[in-house]
Amino acid sequence: MIRNAQNAIKALTSLGLSLLALGIVVGLLSGGSIPFVGNIASNIVSLVNQLGNAGVVGLIAVGVILWLFRD
Repeated sequence: MIRNAQNAIKALTSLGLSLLALGIVVGLLSGGSIPFVGNIASNIVSLVNQLGNAGVVGLIAVGVILWLFRD
């Protein structure tokens, strides 16, 4: 039962990452004029800038994020 839940979470995470990548591409191609897509690319740049300004804490946060998305 737990393995089924883990597989479902992995599948949803994979779907979410695919949708995020699609949103970035569509946002860059359309110039952010599509309402649902919005400014995904600028939000990601803002997040990276915030993590960069956080110093060591930002580096640890990036490490935790990468650890969560490992296969």
